[in-house]
Amino acid sequence: MNTRPAPAGSAVPTDAHPSVRIVVEAPEHGAAFDALVDRVFGPGRFAKVSQRIREDNQALADLCFMALDGAQVVGGVRVWPIHVGGQPATFLGPVAVSPDLRSQGLGAELILRACAAATAAGHGVVLLVGDRSFFEPLGFAEVPRGQLTLPGTADPARILWRELTPGAGAALRGPVIPG
Repeated sequence: MNTRPAPAGSAVPTDAHPSVRIVVEAPEHGAAFDALVDRVFGPGRFAKVSQRIREDNQALADLCFMALDGAQVVGGVRVWPIHVGGQPATFLGPVAVSPDLRSQGLGAELILRACAAATAAGHGVVLLVGDRSFFEPLGFAEVPRGQLTLPGTADPARILWRELTPGAGAALRGPVIPG
C-alpha cells in the first residue's frame, strides 16, 4: 500500500484501485465529499460526538485527502486541529468511501496517507472515534480510559489514537476541544 503523503496538488494512483488517484483536498472537492459523507453515514452522523469536534472548526487543508475516479470524488478523509488539556493534537474523520469501492483498501489508504502527512507536518498524535477492528491494523490503539474527555458521550473502547511521535499521547490529558 502506498503510504507516502501526496505533495500538494499532485495526483498519486492508489494501490487499492488503479483508476483512482488520491489528491490533497481542493475547494472544488468539498461539496462532493460532503454529499458522499451524507450518503454513507446518513443524518445520524450529526448526533455523534465526532461532529461536536468538527463544528466551528476548520480542517487542516494539507492533511485532508480525496480519492478521485476521473473528476468524481469516490472517497476522502479529513483531519482537524484539536487541543487536549491545552496540548495540540489532530482529530481524524470523517472517512468515507463510495459503497461500490468498499472493502478494497481505499479507506485504509486514505487514512495512512493522512497519518503520513500529519507526521511530516510535525503532529504527534491523531485521535478518532471508530471501530478498533478497522483502525487497529492501521496503527491505532485504545486511549487509556479516563485520560481524555470528549464533548459528548462515546464508548471508551472506540476512542482511539495513533501516536505519530512515540510517547506523544502521554502528554494528552483532559478535555478535547476543537481548534
